Amino acid sequence: MSIDVDREKQRVRERVWDAMDAGGATHDVTAHGRIPDFVGAPAAAAALAELAAWQRARVIKAVPDKAQLPVRARALSEGKTVFMAVPRLADPSPFYLLDPSALTVPPAEAATSRIAAGIAPRVGVDALRPVDVVVLGSVAVNRAGVRVGKGAGYSDLEFAFLTEAGLIGDHTTVVTTVHGLQVLDEELPATTHDVGVDVIVTPEEIIACPSPYRPSGLIWEHLDAQKIASIPVLAARAPAG
Repeated sequence: MSIDVDREKQRVRERVWDAMDAGGATHDVTAHGRIPDFVGAPAAAAALAELAAWQRARVIKAVPDKAQLPVRARALSEGKTVFMAVPRLADPSPFYLLDPSALTVPPAEAATSRIAAGIAPRVGVDALRPVDVVVLGSVAVNRAGVRVGKGAGYSDLEFAFLTEAGLIGDHTTVVTTVHGLQVLDEELPATTHDVGVDVIVTPEEIIACPSPYRPSGLIWEHLDAQKIASIPVLAARAPAG
């Protein structure tokens, strides 16, 4: 990624984090540095659950952020299988698999990242089923579906190698749940590895995004050697040389 794009993304993040803090729109002490745990997240989850794509879905791939906890909990309570990544993908089996029929605690507890880490088996890509809905967290997103995350890049990596594995495809709907202050009416910086979203859900609005961009797989030249070495599933597949 170019330095200019990095800098522009960070400017967008800082502006949104400041707006969230000033508007009392986050439950965090400060939204800075993270996916904001936005006020109204349960209402956004309820609105998402009204979408036909959600109602048809059996398998949900979700981020572990607190803002999307109500989405994960609702999915499990509705009998949907949920999986989310191990922190920093730092395990050869990089996903927690939550099977609603095998839960030993209520869905609202199982859906928390801390409890999921203790009760859910860790699995590799080969143990997963095709994904019906991908739920992403965002710092900012525009109405064309261009999304800016918190900057770590793991959601894009997960999306890329699940796409290469054939688990994400044209049948998959990509959504993000956000506060209205996170939806911007402007162009946003993006690169060819950034995943666009099909639908934006706020507590007040559902926004369908026209033809969002999706990468077809991993873009190795965007990954440095240190990042590849730190993620076992990438290190095992890295091109020679």
